[in-house]
Amino acid sequence: MAVASSDTAIRSSKVTRTFIYLFLLLFALFYLMPLGIMLVNSLKPLSEITAGGMIAMPNEWTIEPWLSAWSTAQIGVEPTGLRPYFINSIAMAVPAVAISTVAGALNGYVLTKWHFRGATWIFGLLLFSCFIPFQIVLIPMARILGLLEIAGTTYGLILVHVVYGIGFSTLYFRNYYAAFPTELVRAAQIDGAGFFQIFWRIMLPSSGPIIAVCCIWQFTNIWNDFLFGASFASGDAAPMTVALNNLVNSSTGERPYNVHFAGAIMAAAPTLLVYIVAGRYFVRGLMAGSVKG
Repeated sequence: MAVASSDTAIRSSKVTRTFIYLFLLLFALFYLMPLGIMLVNSLKPLSEITAGGMIAMPNEWTIEPWLSAWSTAQIGVEPTGLRPYFINSIAMAVPAVAISTVAGALNGYVLTKWHFRGATWIFGLLLFSCFIPFQIVLIPMARILGLLEIAGTTYGLILVHVVYGIGFSTLYFRNYYAAFPTELVRAAQIDGAGFFQIFWRIMLPSSGPIIAVCCIWQFTNIWNDFLFGASFASGDAAPMTVALNNLVNSSTGERPYNVHFAGAIMAAAPTLLVYIVAGRYFVRGLMAGSVKG
């Protein structure tokens, strides 16, 4: 018997739905298995791992690998743990996400509600920037950061990610604002509202879904970036991903795999948390844009 509700678009029988659920559950377990193995091994002594029990549950539970990865593990030449680099990534990602999101919203607002000659070309060039490989911009970026005297600093990384993220954020907001009623903008103009008044009081308050999409996308890309971090930051200014690489490569003799697993989960935790908490808003934002577009 086919079963349908007001929320479903396709009718399916109980047998079909059971098969679909089992199929999805199998794939979910397959993709979560590496994370589960990392988590289990980060909570057991190294002796149990080296004895060949990597998949088995711990005989002795311990959080010592987590404490070591956070505050005492060798990162390069200093036993600082990942804590200072975690703070570096926060200091880099938060302003970079905020600036690129506001810049993208402003660009989308101008390109859709304040038409001018060449707007299509400018949007095309911004869109083109989304598809330029990271490796191509390394030398020009290094030159600019050197001229600005912010090479090797967190400020330099913020600038790099803002520049590289404006193309994507502009694309999101331009498509979202294209379906926004222009009559509201004209009515506000008749009432005497200026350019920025319309932007702050009308456009931005109506942009919740696409702001969520842009922030999640940007945060994930910036936090997980390794190439820009390894190229434009060094020493104490390195982000979390670079420090994690140094943690693994700094180990000598018997490698502390349990510390490595704990550090890898720490590096991935913020993005996982963002998707767990705000993942539904990401999907809603994308669907809102697709329906309006």
